[in-house]
Amino acid sequence: MKYIISAAISGLILGLGLVISGMVDPAKVIGFLDIFGQWDPTLAFVMAGGLSVYLPVYHLVIKPKGQTLFNQECQIPTNTKLDKKLIFGAILFGIGWGISGICPGPAIVNVSGGQIGILGFVLSMLIGMILTSRFSK
Repeated sequence: MKYIISAAISGLILGLGLVISGMVDPAKVIGFLDIFGQWDPTLAFVMAGGLSVYLPVYHLVIKPKGQTLFNQECQIPTNTKLDKKLIFGAILFGIGWGISGICPGPAIVNVSGGQIGILGFVLSMLIGMILTSRFSK
């Protein structure tokens, strides 16, 4: 039960942070990706803020113990090779992010707004996840 509560609280904090920082606005994200036009560096500052909180906790607390804060074993991926699946997935993610101006986290936060475009994005994302899990086995 404590894991569900922890996940729910973490999700709420993430969603609140995305709303406060404006990262749920596709125009803001597209502004970040427009490096040759009206570039908006806000997303870089949001990423740097997140990393500045996460990295010290990870390197000073979690990594040395090899366990989560709830004393469960960390399941860190060991695959370090760049293969076709990873590159193709990254390209698809980047194309989707660039076209829509939104990635999965902010899209889920935006679902509450009921916009057809966001609902379509999340539905497409879920279908893609299901198809990927079925065909990658």
